[in-house]
Amino acid sequence: MQEILPSHASDKHTRPYGDEEIERRLGACPKLASLQTINRALRQLLNSEHSLNSQIAEIIRRDPSLSARLLRMVNSVYFGNSTRISNIEEAVFFLGLRQIRELSTATPVIEDMQQLHPGTAGDAPLPWTELWRHSIGTAALTREILLSTSVTVDDDTDYLAGLLHNVGKVVMAYAFPDETRQIMGTTAADPAAVCSLEQDLIGWDHARIGAHYLARHQLSEEITFAVLYHNEPDQAPRHQMFAAAVQVADHLARHAGISGGFETIAPVEPDSWLKLPGWEILYGRDGKETALARAHVANSLQRLPSMLQGLV
Repeated sequence: MQEILPSHASDKHTRPYGDEEIERRLGACPKLASLQTINRALRQLLNSEHSLNSQIAEIIRRDPSLSARLLRMVNSVYFGNSTRISNIEEAVFFLGLRQIRELSTATPVIEDMQQLHPGTAGDAPLPWTELWRHSIGTAALTREILLSTSVTVDDDTDYLAGLLHNVGKVVMAYAFPDETRQIMGTTAADPAAVCSLEQDLIGWDHARIGAHYLARHQLSEEITFAVLYHNEPDQAPRHQMFAAAVQVADHLARHAGISGGFETIAPVEPDSWLKLPGWEILYGRDGKETALARAHVANSLQRLPSMLQGLV
């Protein structure tokens, strides 16, 4: 497998673990089947122009977790139905293919991640609800942001990049539980300060850990680079737009109060995302495109809490 993870991450620190030991521990983390076969049968139907709602509903019925999330979502305030929907086929009709695709992408990843870190004695306890609210919120916002640019995405690369941007934190908790507990108990000024602490304690930050883990699963370079560079998209040698979209989406989600729960970071001030490297990569600093982007972001932020209400 092609090595795509550069050694840019903070070699200046005195590190308790060398690269070889970090890679050994990460190599011991179980692979996730969902990252290689995300509901293959369902996705084939969703990508077909001739699929019937009844066919899609039949595949969904085979997955109790996906069925429960589907019904919870369609009955949330966001869809405003006056009567409760309990029929899967009817739910598919209300949600539409895009929402079903996002739900079918997120659900198996969530299930697998919780199996990876079930919370055994001695493990750092993970804030699963906040983690997934933040991950799914970032995924939805990453997709919304890239829709407002010239980037064309024909698959779910954009959504997966946002969904998996913090996968390194879960893997870090599995491989380095003591250090993770210390990181979770520390207040930081911003994500850069969190990454610096991770580098001090472990040697790699969660972005590099996550990208290394995803590379083992042979995910696309767009996703792996977006995860690796989501805190510094201007450093990405390729696929900067994906990394930039994830950085801005992550910032927006935290502004909306969806922090992720792993660490305590100072609140995100309104419009502070306009100063991010990711924003400049996506929209520039001034001009008509920036004004339109700000309006698009404001609309997405307004809808985000209700969008998440039925998902997590």
